[in-house]
Parts: sequence; C-alpha cells; structure tokens
Amino acid sequence: MILAIIIACEIGFWVFLGAGLVSRYLLDLRKIGAALLICVPLVDLVLLAATAVDLQSGAEANFAHGLAAVYLGFTVVFGHSVIRWADVRFAHRFAGGPPPEPKPKYGRGKVLYEWKEFGKALLMWAISCGLLAGAIVFVNDPANTEVFVSWIQRLTLVLGVWFVFWPLGYTVFPPKPKAN
Repeated sequence: MILAIIIACEIGFWVFLGAGLVSRYLLDLRKIGAALLICVPLVDLVLLAATAVDLQSGAEANFAHGLAAVYLGFTVVFGHSVIRWADVRFAHRFAGGPPPEPKPKYGRGKVLYEWKEFGKALLMWAISCGLLAGAIVFVNDPANTEVFVSWIQRLTLVLGVWFVFWPLGYTVFPPKPKAN
C-alpha cells in the first residue's frame, strides 16, 4: 500500500507543479497558480501521515516504508530546486522569461556548485535518517525495524560516495575548459 501511495505522491507532485505553472503562465491566473504550487509540499504530508498510520496499525516495516522516508527527505530538500528549475524553463518557453542560467562547468564556480549540491544531499541524508530513526523509535520493535537500519546504512554509503567523487573530487581536480 505504501509503495502505491509513494507513486501517487510523485504523480501528485508533478500534477500540482504542472497545473500551477500552466495556471501561472498560460492562463494568467497567478493566484490560482501560486495556490497550486503551495499544494506541492502538501503531498509530502499525505505520505508522512499514510506511513505513520500504516506503521501504527501494526504493518510490518518494509522497504517501502524506508523508501517513503527517503522520498520525504528528497522532496523537502530538493523539491524547491525542482520547482524553481521547472518554473524558470516554463517562464522562458511560454511567457518570454529570461533563459535559464546554465550551471557552471569549470573552475571555482563548478567546485562551489558541487559543494552546494552536496550540502543539500547532506541535509536530505539528515532528514531521511531522522525520519528512519523516528520510525525505529515509533515502531519500538528491533526485529521489525531492521529494514530502517539498512536504509540508514545505504544512505550513508551513497552520501560517502557522493562526497568522494563530486565535491571532494572537483575540489582536488577542478575541471578546466578544453584547450582548442
């Protein structure tokens, strides 16, 4: 059931985002567009409530419950960036807005960009692990929460790999423009 709710929340995220942008830029209904965009984070509350209710009703903690925590961490931290990314492109394409600024490719700008993105990943890790730890306490059954511990381990591994190959890698070996 939780996996279906995660999928529905992801669809809801894009539906509210798309409807908000269409209302804002194509239909010139700015207040309705803003209201629809405000609904995007409400989708996260639905998932959080559904997961808590499912676990409280005695459901066995599983992969999908852990995925819900990771999804929530991701959307809380990266959701705003996704919305801003889509908004800039939609405004440019349909409302004569300025073209989106490309992300830096070289030098200090690239290094700073990668550190900023890693900072977001670190915050996502903290939120997701906090939700998983909260679920461990909430369920209060070590045999039933091993899946949450394994999610914390996986997230920590992914964060470590991200650190080594992106911000640290670009700091040590900053990309340079190709010589012609």
